[in-house]
Amino acid sequence: MVEQLQKDMIEAMKAHEKERLTVIRMIKAGMTQERIDHKREENDELLIEVVNKQIKMRRDSITEFEKGGRQDLVDQTQAEIDILMNYLPEQLSSEEVAKVIDEIFEEVKPEGQKDMGKVMGLAKTKLNGKADMKEVSTIIRERLQNL
Repeated sequence: MVEQLQKDMIEAMKAHEKERLTVIRMIKAGMTQERIDHKREENDELLIEVVNKQIKMRRDSITEFEKGGRQDLVDQTQAEIDILMNYLPEQLSSEEVAKVIDEIFEEVKPEGQKDMGKVMGLAKTKLNGKADMKEVSTIIRERLQNL
């Protein structure tokens, strides 16, 4: 996917797609920052992590823009999210996420809220990049409360 990002950047430059190019450059800058700060290798795992952070920031921004009544900024930010989603693995459906969470609960056998960290740790390794981790966290928290 890292190679695809580079190809897409060149393609966006040639096609004069300003928005797409800006988003791709933000991804590359985030990856470079992580590589320098944490001495990490640029790979697909790092790409997914950076893209997830970018999406989370934009979703938070959309919430604020909606409060301020700025539909123009909401639309622009949503367009950026749509571009970012191209660099994530195919997202799992709600049923598939629930199935993975069921498997995690079978494996960990949590006894209550105190096991949230264990469950989320395993969920992150299995679902990171494939599902919205905020939603996963909410589902797990609800299930732990019902134990």
